[in-house]
Amino acid sequence: MRLRACIALLLIVSACATPAQSPGAPATRDPRLANLQRAAKLPWMDGGRCVVGEASEPWPVLVERCFHALDHDRLEFHDSTGRCTVASAGAAAVGLGVCVLAAPEIVVGAVVVTGVVVVGFAIKEALDAYELRRSRPEVGPAAETRPVPETMPAPREPSPKQRPKPEPKGPDFPPVGPIETSERERRRRCEPIPVRHLGGNHLHNQCADKIPNNSFPGRDVFVNGKNFDALQLATRTLWEVKTDNFDTYTADLKDIVVRSQMPKMQHERELARACGFDFKVGVRSATHKVALLKQDRTLNVVVMEWC
Repeated sequence: MRLRACIALLLIVSACATPAQSPGAPATRDPRLANLQRAAKLPWMDGGRCVVGEASEPWPVLVERCFHALDHDRLEFHDSTGRCTVASAGAAAVGLGVCVLAAPEIVVGAVVVTGVVVVGFAIKEALDAYELRRSRPEVGPAAETRPVPETMPAPREPSPKQRPKPEPKGPDFPPVGPIETSERERRRRCEPIPVRHLGGNHLHNQCADKIPNNSFPGRDVFVNGKNFDALQLATRTLWEVKTDNFDTYTADLKDIVVRSQMPKMQHERELARACGFDFKVGVRSATHKVALLKQDRTLNVVVMEWC
């Protein structure tokens, strides 16, 4: 309740801090645009989807609704004024962070971000849309309402010697081959987004987290519609980890497991390659590696000595 009261107070302060606009003054900056530009300086786990959805709300409301989507491991909040400490007394550290971040004007040093912030794809697309609208030439009202005269061509008698040629008909089936998507859509799908591990397999998560030079230990990485187990940014390599006790399986079970895993691995490799990433599969057994390579020798399989 105290945190909600703090947010309400910040809303009032924000409204009072906005100067009144004189009748002859130009229109004030779009508050939605201001929110997007402000949010672009923060690290978001979801690429900024929540921010874009709530951008029309006042900044304190946006912060309260989207605070969960921030990369909290890269943020520090310092309440130099003491206002938020009182408002969040007895609350978790999250309450302090929301209050500090929701302030109409953030005091220098109140919010510290570690590392380089890459603007989330959703926020970037929204800002690009604003820039596109701004660059379009405006059409005057006279041009919009002026009727365009239409002239009807005089009917022509068809020549008896010339008959109209029938228009060629296209095929009844769609063209074969992949449909090209826009470069913006490709960038959006290919931007790696750290997300929480799927499932609760502790051994699987531990093996993935210990991959050498793993850029996001403790998290999966969402790329091109798929959760990969790890990403090495230095080499642009995505990983899929398999922790089967392969050596204990019977011959028939080994064959069943490999044949079921292979199509999925090949599909994941194509998803990674489409975004310019290499792809590796980590296994716990040399026997498992040999069995996979018998099915596809082009697959890059690594025995995880650390697992």
